[in-house]
Amino acid sequence: MDLGDEGSSPWGDVPSRSSPVPKIAQEDTQDPDTPADTKIAASTEPNVAAAPRSPAGRGPRRRQHGAQPTRLEVVDDPLGPLGAPTPPSAPEAPPAPPQKEPTAARSTRATPATSTSSIRGLMDSVNLDDDEEDAPAAQGPRVPPPVQAPRGAAPQRQTQPSVSIEQAAKPTFSISVGDPHKVGDLTSSHTEYSVTTKTTSKGYRNSEFTVSRRYRDFLWLYTQLHNNNPGVIIPPPPDKQTVGRFDTDFVESRRAALERMVNKTAIHPVLQHDGDLKLFLESDAFSVDVKNKERKDPGLGESKGMFGSMLSGGTGKFIEHDDWFHDRKVYLDALENQLRALLKATDTVVAQRKGLAEACGDFSASLHALSTVELSPSLSGPLDSLSDIQIRIRELYERQAQQDVLTMGIVIDEYIRLIGSVKTAFQQRQKAYHSWHTAESELQKRKANQDKLLRQGRSQQDRLNQLNADVADAERRVHQARLLFEDMGRLMRGELERFEKEKVEDFKSGVETYLETAVEAQKQLIEIWETFLMQLDTEEDENFVPPAGVVASPSEQPTPSTELPTTADSESTDAAAAAEATRDVEE
Repeated sequence: MDLGDEGSSPWGDVPSRSSPVPKIAQEDTQDPDTPADTKIAASTEPNVAAAPRSPAGRGPRRRQHGAQPTRLEVVDDPLGPLGAPTPPSAPEAPPAPPQKEPTAARSTRATPATSTSSIRGLMDSVNLDDDEEDAPAAQGPRVPPPVQAPRGAAPQRQTQPSVSIEQAAKPTFSISVGDPHKVGDLTSSHTEYSVTTKTTSKGYRNSEFTVSRRYRDFLWLYTQLHNNNPGVIIPPPPDKQTVGRFDTDFVESRRAALERMVNKTAIHPVLQHDGDLKLFLESDAFSVDVKNKERKDPGLGESKGMFGSMLSGGTGKFIEHDDWFHDRKVYLDALENQLRALLKATDTVVAQRKGLAEACGDFSASLHALSTVELSPSLSGPLDSLSDIQIRIRELYERQAQQDVLTMGIVIDEYIRLIGSVKTAFQQRQKAYHSWHTAESELQKRKANQDKLLRQGRSQQDRLNQLNADVADAERRVHQARLLFEDMGRLMRGELERFEKEKVEDFKSGVETYLETAVEAQKQLIEIWETFLMQLDTEEDENFVPPAGVVASPSEQPTPSTELPTTADSESTDAAAAAEATRDVEE
């Protein structure tokens, strides 16, 4: 292309010779597969030789307007399209495109020889496809080598077996509280329990673990769950007792109550995800972890977060406007009174069984003392056996009294304490209600101040902006308090329905177990008396010796024969009759 002629330029000027501007629009759109010696070059002047250039050495482009004659010349470019020297051995071979792994679904794309867009040419200058003509025919897709485990490495074992999605979403817990033992000296003595947990939850390090806890640790867990989950009915621990807390019966009843508490807590859909429950079940250094948590959060013993700030309102008079909650509160009050009366009657039955056991023990001691002074062995033996029977009956009554406590008594006592947890949830709802209305009162005050300032008509824009911000903040607090109150109401409805369902199941199971143990105790008592009577009959048959001169009973006499008497028998009978007649005559 010759730009040196004046007639070729519509303005009749000549481009500056000091800074020639090449025309490379055609070069940009040229196929990269085109050999380097056939590149198309455009020179600004006919006497200026086309110098080797690289993409990095290209100058700024300037668009030329108007129709211009072009002349194509073939030049030798030893550097190639990318500025790299072309090997002399193969001058006609195109530069090798970058290699990449072939894709079966991708086909070779035909690159256009020319393009009218420089952007299209720049995009097509890099060929992302493989050149199938240059590649060997037998070359297939490159397959990565298989990943092999290092030699000598043992296969890793999973600490927990894989579970399904349903089991992962609803983990199972089986917690046992056992091995109660006394720890400490006279001043600091207490009872510790071994808490063993088996779970399918992935939130724990192991699937089975055992820790040691005391009674106050269970109280800590109950308090924390109440603070963390307002509106949820928390399974309560047994009541604290200072007198007789190391008695065997009391320790066993407390152990069973603690076991029921942690199992009900672990199967609760909300409480099983609580961090404090995980800390209680899993921590090996429980006291240290609790102290560290209290150091990080000074308000650990109080309600925390948004719930704590909202539930810290006043506890003024509360009037229930929801009939459903009012009916449930009246029902819970009546149920608590009935359960307390039933527990009192159960304690009376248990006391009567223990009294019968003590009476049987006294009766056994008296019978044993009488058997030791009795001279006749035929009487002292049965008396001593009856004394042993009374000992067995005493043990049966004591065991039955303990079963009554563990079947009916513990269920009744648990639900009396659960009603206390329900009432605590009601109080939390009342606090949420008071917080809501307190926030509404504060909002009304701020709105009144805002209206007063607007009516004054004076220019107090800064104060007005501050009041607007205060009103917006008060509205946000009212909205949050109202949502908390409504959410807590919905949560408590579900919790009370769950409470009713579990109450029916627990009482049904407790009554069935109570009846089964009562029937089993009566069967054992009947078996004891029947065995004793059979023993007496056997001893009488073996030791019976008829006294001398006593005629045998009719059952022991020989049965008269129906056969005819023989001759010898008749002769002896006649001789006896004659002798008897002779004695009568002599007399």
